[in-house]
Amino acid sequence: MDQSLSNYNTNKNLPSSNPDKRLLTATNPLTTTNPFTGVSNSPMNQLQQQPHQQHPQHQQQQQPLMGPMTNSMAQQQPLMGPMINPVAQQLLGMSPNSMYQQQPMVPRSNSLLNSMINPMHTPRQHEMVGPMHNPMMQQLNKGERNSIFSASDDNVIIKQVLDTHLPDGTDVDVKPLVHIVEEILKHATIHATVDVDSTSSVAHTDVGKLEGKSHQLSAHQTNAHQINAQQTSIVLIQLSHIIDKLACEMSFKCLSGADGHTTALALFHEVGNYHWDAKLALILAAFALNYGEFWLLAQIYSSNQLAKSMAILRQVPMIMEHSAPLKPKFDALNKLIHSVLELTRCIMQFKELPPMYVSTEVPAMARALQAVPTAVYWNVRGIIACAAQITSLSSMGHEYGISASEMQSWELSTLVLKINHLHEFLKKQLEECHRVIGDRKELEFRNSFNQLFETIHIDNMKILKILLNSRDDPLPLFDGATKKRVGLEVLRKRNVLLLISGLDMSRDELSILEQIYSESRVQGSRIDSLYDVVWVPIVDPYVEYTEPMHMQFEEMRNNMPWYSVYHPSNIDRAVKKSIGDRWHFRSRPILVVLDPQGRELSPNALHMMWIWGSTAFPFTTAREEALWREETWRLELLVSGMDPTILEWVRDNKYIFLYGGDDLEWIRKFTRTARAMASAAGIPLEMAYVGKSKKRENVRKAIATINVEKLSYCWQDTTLIWFFWTRLESMLYSKIQLKRADDQDPIMLQIKKLLSYDKDGSWALLCKGSTILTNGHGTTMLQTPTDYDLWKEHIPNRGFDLSFKEYHDKLHVAANNCCRFEFPHGAGRIPEGMRCPECHRMMEKHIAFICCHDQTGLLEPY
Repeated sequence: MDQSLSNYNTNKNLPSSNPDKRLLTATNPLTTTNPFTGVSNSPMNQLQQQPHQQHPQHQQQQQPLMGPMTNSMAQQQPLMGPMINPVAQQLLGMSPNSMYQQQPMVPRSNSLLNSMINPMHTPRQHEMVGPMHNPMMQQLNKGERNSIFSASDDNVIIKQVLDTHLPDGTDVDVKPLVHIVEEILKHATIHATVDVDSTSSVAHTDVGKLEGKSHQLSAHQTNAHQINAQQTSIVLIQLSHIIDKLACEMSFKCLSGADGHTTALALFHEVGNYHWDAKLALILAAFALNYGEFWLLAQIYSSNQLAKSMAILRQVPMIMEHSAPLKPKFDALNKLIHSVLELTRCIMQFKELPPMYVSTEVPAMARALQAVPTAVYWNVRGIIACAAQITSLSSMGHEYGISASEMQSWELSTLVLKINHLHEFLKKQLEECHRVIGDRKELEFRNSFNQLFETIHIDNMKILKILLNSRDDPLPLFDGATKKRVGLEVLRKRNVLLLISGLDMSRDELSILEQIYSESRVQGSRIDSLYDVVWVPIVDPYVEYTEPMHMQFEEMRNNMPWYSVYHPSNIDRAVKKSIGDRWHFRSRPILVVLDPQGRELSPNALHMMWIWGSTAFPFTTAREEALWREETWRLELLVSGMDPTILEWVRDNKYIFLYGGDDLEWIRKFTRTARAMASAAGIPLEMAYVGKSKKRENVRKAIATINVEKLSYCWQDTTLIWFFWTRLESMLYSKIQLKRADDQDPIMLQIKKLLSYDKDGSWALLCKGSTILTNGHGTTMLQTPTDYDLWKEHIPNRGFDLSFKEYHDKLHVAANNCCRFEFPHGAGRIPEGMRCPECHRMMEKHIAFICCHDQTGLLEPY
């Protein structure tokens, strides 16, 4: 990055690195036509701009070097040397009128200093010097204004600035220096809020209050804003000489009438071998040295004799007594200094960008590097303008400041606009660079995230810290049992189940999870001491985190009995994306299992928790495969321990119809026909309505109708219906996760059929005890009992079970119904392909957009 900052558009044909030689080269802008006015610089200006100034006596002897005099009367005063230049006269407070030229070193505009030199002299009001009273100064100010702001082509200016840029590899850390400058300007750029009748003592009292308030604030600043004294001392040892030199050069140029561009180029020559950020910092420090001295005297001269004497020489007491009329000037200075500091901070930040993530090949960085010389130049112009104002004020007195206030405020405001425009441009480039850095760091983190779980760790602390505590919060967890904040240590060397979800996790899911969690705790030492659950709330990093979202988060967190991350911001954006990459989290909840060493035991154990509950502990992939090997296609797999009534029917070995859908007419026909068939066949039959995976309102209406008309048994709690279908889907997702979705085992085929039937409408499943005989679409399952008279003749020989199944299968083949599966995008793991459970061919893949006009489905959209 340093190399980048040192190579901003340097010109190939640069002059000699020797400052003296540079001033004499043909390409030196100080000896060529002024790009702003088109007027050639005079030999007098050349003499003033040379690094090694001659003694004033020598200057007097070399009168011809001064060039043509613009005032004929001034030419008759050879002993005055350069001081008789009308421009210099104006800047020193001298009147061009010959009657006052006998007192060349006494600025007539300062009554206090005049009274000290000649107590008998009383200043006259008409002798006040300023643009409103002096035509020469009006012309100067008008020309200066035009020379600063009339030129529209910055390329000419920057070409001259680049000619001074001769970096020699000198690299200085100027951050400590900038910190000092900020502290100086923070306490020096105070607003003049004193009334016209206020005395200087009142003004200093207000300043003292402001200063004391600043000290109070400084006492509470963080360590990040404190200056390292040792580092600062080292920097100042290297730079104090050049800072003093720049300060003197700046003051001299301001007093000698040089325009802002000429002064800027002279300063750039002095710092030609430094990088752009160092140039700016050094010139800013030189300004702060003079500017801070002025305001230091203003703040302490009333209580310090030495400061009082120095303040009188600087005309500070008179200025402070008339601070109220000068308020527009002070306000304009404050605004410009603020803009200069803002742009300086922005430029400094480019040097701090890590070059391994953002190089000159990044468009935003390239644009910034091209604009930095222009920004540094105009920032220096702003600094010079501030220096000129404070120098003229202390040298010519408050009368000049008051009379010239309006014009100078306009000039400063125009510079503020220019600097702010550059700052906005660079700030946008900086933001874009930070975005690129963030993206590349994030990509780097996401690439290394998988390696984190392939590395052997002593315990789980490192991984949990990365996952749950990116902000280094000392208490990043919230204990749902005690309702207190706790540290990560509570999870050290424990099996940790990371419940990862959004803020819209359904009440049904939480209810079932809490039930399973509570049951595992009741079992005591076997499981309780072996694992802990931690809720990891994932908030979309591209969505603003609002107060309603925070209230929703707190409500969920406070209702959970397990640990939770204390605040969603503890989870870094790169971590969120890495969770999506590795564990396929989209929006539906997942349950990642980590062992005491932080190794991943299961990418999502939520499926096996839904299916087998705490029996699935320790929730590893191996345990999941073992449980599937032990399973058979039976009714207990579908209803588990959800309903004791159905389990009692199983124990009694009754015939059982499970049926679903939301078509009330089909439900009425099916239940009545099935009862008629059971009565005719003389078999004990029970029926249970298990609803539908979606369309909750329709399911509620069906439950109400079934209850009123006493059509069959049904679950009153829709949470049970939700859990029934969630378990069925979990069985499919479990197989997908194990890469066994296309296994041709009976369990998987039948689960797929049930899920497909649910999407098509009504369906039914017939069991005898725990044995599942058959299942099918609503049309064929209704037609089979309706046609009982057609197949009942086979019952004596084949039995009811086989007769029903054979007749239904014949209808099912003739119907040739289609199968389809829907995988919500939020489900995360979506198989690339699936085989049809009916014909075993590969199914076609479609993208569907579905709206069922149901406000809350049983399987809520995530």
